[in-house]
Amino acid sequence: MKIQIINKSKHPLPQYATIHSAGMDIRANLSEPIVLKPMERCLVPTGLYIALPHGYEAQMRPRSGLALKRGITLLNTPGTIDADYRGEIGIILINLSAENFVIEDGERIAQMVIARYEQAEWLEVEILDETERGSGGFGHTGNK
Repeated sequence: MKIQIINKSKHPLPQYATIHSAGMDIRANLSEPIVLKPMERCLVPTGLYIALPHGYEAQMRPRSGLALKRGITLLNTPGTIDADYRGEIGIILINLSAENFVIEDGERIAQMVIARYEQAEWLEVEILDETERGSGGFGHTGNK
């Protein structure tokens, strides 16, 4: 799949790290570092603008290494970029650790996964079909 992209950053285009990678690393595009204090959030610019084909979205997801080692994650995960959005991609980071985290220019801060979607059409009914689970909610299936 070919996707149009404008790269106004100082960094290379997002790319897959391996042949089987689902996500591409997304880098911060900063004129100066950002200090993210504990429990603080910020919008990090990327300098990237994309035009996705109809029926696709770009999902922004946390990087597992940053989450585990530093407590840095995305506040809205996955963050969705719709096919008709043409603005700069921004990443909402939050620091869940007890220490300051410095975001440097070019740092890999998220990963982007391109995914197909369908829009649903509601069919209003009076009754739903029966299933084994029924209306059982959280923890209903238990541990087996």
